[in-house]
Amino acid sequence: MRREGDIVLIYYQDQPGMFARIESIEPDFKKSWYQVTLLLLTIPTQAVTWILRESYIDGAPFTMSGMAIRLEEVKRVEGKKAEPEEDGKANLHKGLESTGKVIPFKKG
Repeated sequence: MRREGDIVLIYYQDQPGMFARIESIEPDFKKSWYQVTLLLLTIPTQAVTWILRESYIDGAPFTMSGMAIRLEEVKRVEGKKAEPEEDGKANLHKGLESTGKVIPFKKG
């Protein structure tokens, strides 16, 4: 089952709609149902609480007011960390294929 802090992509009518962070998952008074509080990552952010079964939290499709909804887990990206060079400084540019142009911000 998903955990608090996980990021999910909410599909609405089989189309990706918005991202949300799971804030809490608490048992509901109905057996096998949970109160799931989601922080919708929109502008402005908004917290909602949905009452869902475990299978819905884990990605099974369900309907809300007749509209198809599905939660899809957003996988964490594990990037390579820069390795320290002999002088102790990280080699930040090692292995980069292309270099970008740095444009400084100027006051005025």
